[in-house]
Amino acid sequence: MNQELLNYFSGFVTERRLDLFSQVLDKRTRYLTVVLEDIYQSQNASAVLRSCDCFGVQDVHIIENRNEYTINPDVTQGSNKWLSLKKYSDKDENTLEAFEILRQKGYRIVATSPHHKSASLEKFDLSKGKSAIVFGTELNGLSETALNNADEHLFVPMHGFTESLNISVSAAIILHHLTSKLRETNIDWKLTNQERMEIKLDWLRQSIKRADLHEKEFIRKITK
Repeated sequence: MNQELLNYFSGFVTERRLDLFSQVLDKRTRYLTVVLEDIYQSQNASAVLRSCDCFGVQDVHIIENRNEYTINPDVTQGSNKWLSLKKYSDKDENTLEAFEILRQKGYRIVATSPHHKSASLEKFDLSKGKSAIVFGTELNGLSETALNNADEHLFVPMHGFTESLNISVSAAIILHHLTSKLRETNIDWKLTNQERMEIKLDWLRQSIKRADLHEKEFIRKITK
């Protein structure tokens, strides 16, 4: 039914819009995903989402242990509606649950930290498999739970007196480097046809006024 609904919704938008969706989907990836642990400054949280959209990373996993993740619409410029966001907030400690779910999906957990220098950004091996890049709070970075339970650690080499970057800057640098490098490889990093269809359907829902009512009407007609 999803394909039929996709065809139905496509009639509500212009061909130009549909072509743009196809162009963007062709560059989207789930080979890399972003994990945000306890980000509390809305401008930084929103800037990371904007970078994910710009560099073609579809999924963002949001861990809320002590801080609630908020979005600043002036910063995101609507980028959040084109991403797939997954929140982990049901427990007192959600980091391990998020890591376990990501591992079940085939991801290796890569914690970013200037103090755990197992792999520099330039030497990070993308060919080892799908990677979930984990970023921590603006003040203290990742929790000890995240650092101790990661599969690998990643750092951005720096040569000044300051030893850490703002999270939004760090995420932008890392995502730009890794996505650019990924697209130069023979790794199968693109979305599957099924994933493309599901995401495109979500984007159409975001683009059509009262899409929920149109969808109910469509279902009513085909189930008569």
